[in-house]
Amino acid sequence: MNIAAWIVFGLMVGVIANLIDPRPAQGGMIGAVVLGMLGALLGGFLGNIIFGVGITDFSLSSFIVAVVGSLILLSLGRIFQTRSL
Repeated sequence: MNIAAWIVFGLMVGVIANLIDPRPAQGGMIGAVVLGMLGALLGGFLGNIIFGVGITDFSLSSFIVAVVGSLILLSLGRIFQTRSL
């Protein structure tokens, strides 16, 4: 995928992950894009190792893997944020 496609994909994934998560995340639209893109990388890495499914294009499996990766990132961020306070 090219950069513009990754940004659009990241925005969609980040917004969906923020809607699924019960606590609102901060960061606005840029935060959602970054969350979605990093979640796609993490989800693709873990999905490829565990299930043999990665992020290859705009498909349902890629979208689900990216959303799960984004939710993992949100959870990890909250764990480390509460421990540092």
